[in-house]
Amino acid sequence: MTTQSRSGRVLVIIPTYNELENLPLILRRVRAAEPGAHVLIADDNSPDGTGELADRLAEADENVHVMHRAGKQGLGAAYIAGFDWGLDQGYDVLVEMDADGSHPPEQLPDLLDRIDAGADLAIGSRYVAGGRSVNWPKRRQLLSKGANLYVAIALSLHVRDSTAGFRAFRRTTLEKLDLHDVESQGYCFQVDLTQRAIRRGFRVDEVPITFVEREHGTSKMDQAIVVEALWQVTRWGVRYRSAQVGQLVRRVTGRPAAQ
Repeated sequence: MTTQSRSGRVLVIIPTYNELENLPLILRRVRAAEPGAHVLIADDNSPDGTGELADRLAEADENVHVMHRAGKQGLGAAYIAGFDWGLDQGYDVLVEMDADGSHPPEQLPDLLDRIDAGADLAIGSRYVAGGRSVNWPKRRQLLSKGANLYVAIALSLHVRDSTAGFRAFRRTTLEKLDLHDVESQGYCFQVDLTQRAIRRGFRVDEVPITFVEREHGTSKMDQAIVVEALWQVTRWGVRYRSAQVGQLVRRVTGRPAAQ
């Protein structure tokens, strides 16, 4: 079986917590969409047996790997652990993907095409031309659009969907993002990686996707994660604007900005 995709060695990282029904479905779709890619299932000790099922699926497919984590530590921590593993194993492209089917694996080739075309980070976006959401409650759509608008204004990011969780990174991008001082989760984790990539001058492209609300299980997104995101983005925004003011003062006066 091949271990090489057209974009180099590709690893799709799928964090799981109580995804027993969804895991076989999403894994089958990923393997069909991009047969050369490998998959890492990062399970946070799911009480419903998802981790044990992941082990059985990995035994049947040499391109599937499993990481067992001690407990539920959050999406950001799971992805960082997955990135560390993938970088250590020499993968060239590392992909974030939810286990619930909201990120259509059939559109994974579109993200990899954009990486092949020169992007350092390709984001599967709901809010560029051709992107959309399906079966999503109106309240959540408004919350998501509002959050992304706030992020764009607060941080001056020319990205329509900074909170999107379906994305592909070049290994060289991740290696320069200082991942081990990232503490945020959920929406905020994705925003943090987006702004880090842009501030370091990496090319960030948005690729239209169709986001589909999960059919099985329950969403892990709760009010605490949304509140954390708003607070963190506000802090980052204040810091970013303060730095801009400092730079302006130095240009105008030729003196360092006041501390």
